[in-house]
Amino acid sequence: MAEISLGDAIQQFLNRSRLKFSVQALQIEDVWETLMGKTIARYTEKISIYQHTLYIHTNVAPLRQELMYQKENIILRVNEKLGAGTIKDVVIK
Repeated sequence: MAEISLGDAIQQFLNRSRLKFSVQALQIEDVWETLMGKTIARYTEKISIYQHTLYIHTNVAPLRQELMYQKENIILRVNEKLGAGTIKDVVIK
């Protein structure tokens, strides 16, 4: 039997279970500021992932418009950080 690290074992378990998406949904809150910057993070009221869709809530109209233009870039950045295929669409409210 091959030896693997605990971290690798946990990662393999998450990749095979439905918990993977729940963990990624929690991770997005932790990495949002790193991905998008402090200003955008400050004015983002809520961010969540549900069924491969990233939901971003903000009451700042100019930010909402800017995020609409950056949808593809947001998808690329989030998928790079959390794993390919995590996000397929972005909804900005």
